[in-house]
Amino acid sequence: MTDPRTVQIPFDHAALVGDLVVPDGSDALVVFAHGSGSGRHSPRNRQVAERLRAEGLGTLLLDLLTESEEAVDLRTRELRFDIGLLAERLVGTVVWLDEQDDLRRLAVGYFGASTGAGAALVAAARQGDRIGAVVSRGGRPDLAGDALGAVRAPTLLIVGGDDRAVLGLNEQAAQVLRCEWRLEIVPGATHLFEEPGALERVADLAAGWFRHHLGAATREKTNHRQPTGGANGDV
Repeated sequence: MTDPRTVQIPFDHAALVGDLVVPDGSDALVVFAHGSGSGRHSPRNRQVAERLRAEGLGTLLLDLLTESEEAVDLRTRELRFDIGLLAERLVGTVVWLDEQDDLRRLAVGYFGASTGAGAALVAAARQGDRIGAVVSRGGRPDLAGDALGAVRAPTLLIVGGDDRAVLGLNEQAAQVLRCEWRLEIVPGATHLFEEPGALERVADLAAGWFRHHLGAATREKTNHRQPTGGANGDV
């Protein structure tokens, strides 16, 4: 496995910081969109990321706000719900990935938690087939609004069985999705999946979804690169 490295992703007036790990031979990368009031150091997201890397998937845990923006958000709590801004940051991150010689070949998925799931779905809707899969953990897909119907990436919604309000929002949002989707309920789990075994179940579900769909996305990209023509592959 390659050593973890801290990356800075430039935007017009900001630079986002992320922790990037790509296992040797990996063909896919999952970008994490954290929930409200959280960041790339979220222990729950880091536990899921570790499980994904065990499956050979790369991970990018990202702070979607700069330090100065986080300071403002701690006072006002408004930027964490600025789904348009967060989605724009995710889109820009994938653009940056596609500019890196060692990363552009990777299929890309989003793992979104809480409000980050809404931003991930908006970003996926904007990026079409570039995003191979989305997983939402205790997410707010309803915050994606009209973008839900434009999402093409296969989407897995994971909700705690005792997180009643969020479960209802996910059930409603799922009916708007036009892509392949699945709703998985973790029995007895609440919003943060703090119950014994709950987060492990989330990680297992996410790993299976990404491994299946991002592997398919990688195969599709490879097939598209194959030349057509004669028996020897000549154009």
